[in-house]
Amino acid sequence: MRVALYQCPPLPLDVAGNLQRVQQLALEAKGADLLVLPEMFLTGYNIGVDAVSVLAEVFNGESAQQIARIAKAAGLAILYGYPERTADGQIYNAVQLIDANGERVCNYRKTHLFGDLDHSMFSAGSDEFPIVELNGWKLGFLICYDLEFPENARRLALAGAELILVPTANMIPFDFVADVTVRSRAFENQCYVAYANYCGHEGDIHYCGQSSIAAPDGSRIAQAGLDEALIVGELDRQLMVDSRAANRYLIDRRPELYGDLNKR
Repeated sequence: MRVALYQCPPLPLDVAGNLQRVQQLALEAKGADLLVLPEMFLTGYNIGVDAVSVLAEVFNGESAQQIARIAKAAGLAILYGYPERTADGQIYNAVQLIDANGERVCNYRKTHLFGDLDHSMFSAGSDEFPIVELNGWKLGFLICYDLEFPENARRLALAGAELILVPTANMIPFDFVADVTVRSRAFENQCYVAYANYCGHEGDIHYCGQSSIAAPDGSRIAQAGLDEALIVGELDRQLMVDSRAANRYLIDRRPELYGDLNKR
């Protein structure tokens, strides 16, 4: 499977402009099977609670329907970040996967909120970490700060995830995460990790770029720098099989020793 990541400056508050970018990207990513966009791509991330309240949409809202039409026309699955409003009025930092037939496959809500900005805008997602299949690959989902908790990636790997998709809005001075943590999570869980970040500025936030696709052996099969880029990497199942044979973290675990971790 060929996976494309789009690293870009955000277009805050411009849903129509961001949908136009999706339309253009679907053409530019021709040949890829999946396009991954950053966290809160539809609206921008650093937009404040009032704007989030106005721009939040239900999972099957107008923007979702438009992205479904784009995905179907291009024959390309699309994962995008957006603020999700639920029937009970809660707003979540969410990502949604639409497949190449324009069908909704999965919606995931960020579980670990980062800093005052996240906490002011969103409710935290519940204990739902879905695994879905796309083009014969088992996919799991995290959003930005979620990846920095090793338990999240490990639970997905134990549930069978072969590719963890991570839309993100990571900023300086936390570029260590983009540089090191992404590869570490791939290596320690013997799976691919695709990390799609912003670049440039949004208000007082300076995004650190460095979007990448990390392989199960800790290498990078695609890497962006600090500027806008569309990068593509091809997943190699044999590399994953070989990595799992050489690196036995999942097999050599001793969960009977870890029982007290959730009590600390």
